[in-house]
Amino acid sequence: MDAHDIFKKLTRGTNLNLKKAIQVQQTKVPTTPIKNEPTSEESIQPSRGKKKLSKMRLAALKQEEACLIGLILDHFKNQSTFLHIKYTEIITYTQCCYTYSPQVNHLRNQERISVTGPNIPDPLRTFEDLKSVYGLSTVLVNNLLHSGYTSPTPIQSQAIPLMLQGRQLLACAPTGSGKTAAFLVPVFHHLGRPKHSGIRAVIVSPTRELARQTLRECQRLSEGTALRCHLVKKAPTVARSSNQYAVPKCDVLITTPNRLVYLLKQDPPAVSLTSVEWLVVDESDKLFESGAKGFRDQLATIYNACDSTTLKRAMFSATSTPDVARWARKNLTDLALVTVGHRNSAAEQVEQELLFVGSEAGKLVAFRNLVHQGLKPPVLVFVQSKERAKELFTELIYEGINVDVIHADRTQLQRDNVVRSFREGRIWVLICTELMGRGIDFKGVNLVVNYDFPTSAISYIHRIGTRSAKLHKYKYILF
Repeated sequence: MDAHDIFKKLTRGTNLNLKKAIQVQQTKVPTTPIKNEPTSEESIQPSRGKKKLSKMRLAALKQEEACLIGLILDHFKNQSTFLHIKYTEIITYTQCCYTYSPQVNHLRNQERISVTGPNIPDPLRTFEDLKSVYGLSTVLVNNLLHSGYTSPTPIQSQAIPLMLQGRQLLACAPTGSGKTAAFLVPVFHHLGRPKHSGIRAVIVSPTRELARQTLRECQRLSEGTALRCHLVKKAPTVARSSNQYAVPKCDVLITTPNRLVYLLKQDPPAVSLTSVEWLVVDESDKLFESGAKGFRDQLATIYNACDSTTLKRAMFSATSTPDVARWARKNLTDLALVTVGHRNSAAEQVEQELLFVGSEAGKLVAFRNLVHQGLKPPVLVFVQSKERAKELFTELIYEGINVDVIHADRTQLQRDNVVRSFREGRIWVLICTELMGRGIDFKGVNLVVNYDFPTSAISYIHRIGTRSAKLHKYKYILF
């Protein structure tokens, strides 16, 4: 035998016996215990006995599987309707989550709407969709039209359908984009008619000026619905022996955090929030700030007092912070996030100008030059502190300018009169602190001057957004 024959024998392999392989595979199939389980004595019988035993096992398995399938079919024979409903719900949810028509995508891209969350409804195209699709009353739609809106703004087109579905919402859109109407309209629709069950909606604003502005919008949009809106103007002293609430009966309560917490901490509490269905937080990033200037502790107290099982929350702001988004994702179920435009960016229709003045004294010189060049009122001037506001007011009053100032040291009556005079055109130049930097819409403002540089980008965005909701173009100068 040569080397070639030895190599041939080593590499020729083995023959395959199909019958034997099938029998081995059948003995390795895992089976469930059956009544005819072999004993230890049977397991050592010759190979012929093993073959007969495996056939018996297979027959028993087939009979057991047939019985099980029959039971399942008999169980669901009378539940075909249930199976059909479940299948339809799954298909509908999948279509809503993952299939959007090209027209809807084009509309969102055109309006620069970014939305996150499951089962997002299509944005509104016209206010008539509110009546035809969501069943809003003609009174509410007409109030929207009479408020100056001819078509839904980007935040309204997406936020209103979400809140009408009862979704919890975190929305971010520029100041003056119609956020107030975006949350008031669905809240009014859900409340329907007045009831005697107590307060059913609470709107929390960081400042009294913003709360008063919300009240005006609330009264305008609720006209003809008989819904009662109330603003907590001051925290009254409540008699301990009295069981009467200091807040009159109303459907919508508008307040600042400190005043509402004061009422809740009375003994007994001067207000009850157990029947609240909607809790709306305006300028949520400010209210979530911690520290002396923030309202995080007060907001926690308000959240705990609203213990209704049907409570829904909505948070709106012109800027967004990671803390607010993180809290919302962790604590709110069925959450939807809506952003209009680039997050934390200034409005595009504003002409921004950076004016170099050389020194601190150069700021007053530059402002006087603006006056001599022909200042077109109304004008807003932002400073960093109330002391700076008083100093600038003293300097400008001698220039013969129709100017006034608003800051925290002035009484509430004085602040209300100043804001009213500025809105009516009796004051041309209004000097204000950060107090007026959030959420206030002044119609027709032509110039905003940052006399003092803002301390943060968030503050800059809020100052630059203090203008009308009709997207009025104006100029912004930063010294």
